[in-house]
Amino acid sequence: MIEASPKKIIIFKFLIWHFFEVPKNLLKVLRNFLVFNFNYFSIPLLLKTFFAHWKKYREFYGRGFDPKRYARVFASNITSRVLGAIIRFFIIIIGLVSEIFIFISGILIFLIWLVLPILLIFLFYLGIDLLIN
Repeated sequence: MIEASPKKIIIFKFLIWHFFEVPKNLLKVLRNFLVFNFNYFSIPLLLKTFFAHWKKYREFYGRGFDPKRYARVFASNITSRVLGAIIRFFIIIIGLVSEIFIFISGILIFLIWLVLPILLIFLFYLGIDLLIN
């Protein structure tokens, strides 16, 4: 029976580790970063409360009928809602832009990881070539 040398087993284990185990873990890490960023910016909550009052600043109409007070309270409440919508809009945009940045960075890191062995062989060959010539 032919037995494999330990070097072949190590190389085989390295290839399995490099091309199967680590890429799976890199994708899990990328997913964790994306989920964290999504929750950090509270994008679902901001979308649900998009037109809510900013910091719950709102006035109440009170008792009795006073048209000036009603107009002032109405204008104040509308201003609070518009301000809340504007600020939430920019926070959502910043969160989505950072989400895209994280996704692109993660894919680049994933692809670079897969190309590293080929790059290592190429650079080794280039170094030998530079030493000889």
